[in-house]
Amino acid sequence: MEKPEYIVIFITCNDAEEAQNIAELLLEQRLTACVNIVPEINSSFWWEGKINTAQESLLIIKTSAKKLAEITHSVKTVHTNTVPEIIALPIIGGYQDYLDWIDNEVADESEGG
Repeated sequence: MEKPEYIVIFITCNDAEEAQNIAELLLEQRLTACVNIVPEINSSFWWEGKINTAQESLLIIKTSAKKLAEITHSVKTVHTNTVPEIIALPIIGGYQDYLDWIDNEVADESEGG
């Protein structure tokens, strides 16, 4: 299977403030073109041998696949969870003008972005 060029990343945060801080960090670092914040989601999950529930905020990040490692590193340095949820899904298609916009917004300076 061909490696995806574009991805969507989901990151859960403990609250809307943490979500906003992480979104701004990733945008300022030009690691993503767009971040949506879903302010309240109800999560249920296994942690340390028992089922937990929490109200969290969800980041939906659209970016280039080549930025995943940098995003993961940046998020891990500021996220308050020991093991933050950072998962990436491939974008298998989309409106080409939008995909081009992603490229332009996350381009390395050496690429002319």
